[in-house]
Amino acid sequence: MRVTMAEAVLDDRPIWPAIRRGLRCRCPNCGRGRMLRGYLKVRDTCPSCGEALYHHRADDGPAYLTILIVGHIMAPVLLIAYTVWRPSPLALAVTLSVLCVSLAAFLLPRLKGMIVAIQWSRRMHGFGSDPADA
Repeated sequence: MRVTMAEAVLDDRPIWPAIRRGLRCRCPNCGRGRMLRGYLKVRDTCPSCGEALYHHRADDGPAYLTILIVGHIMAPVLLIAYTVWRPSPLALAVTLSVLCVSLAAFLLPRLKGMIVAIQWSRRMHGFGSDPADA
């Protein structure tokens, strides 16, 4: 079955619901199936609706976003903790290291889901109906 451009325009994929589903690590199409198999491995297809997810190209983007977000959160925390409580440097380093690793481990799969959902919503990297997009 060939899809014309007019039909493709009618088949809208809103970005914000897809982003919300991706941040919950759910299928961007149905929101029910789990997108990730394990910690960071994206499933080839959604177990609930069968949507193909193997087209994704979420290589380094989630890691860059994780570093950006964790850095912008932890820098003010470091400044405030040091100026208000004046902990020993070792205690501060250990505490902030644990917080940084924990926050990064929490955010990384969610940001990967978000990147895959954005690619699905914008029909990037083979998520569109044109086989030439793959």
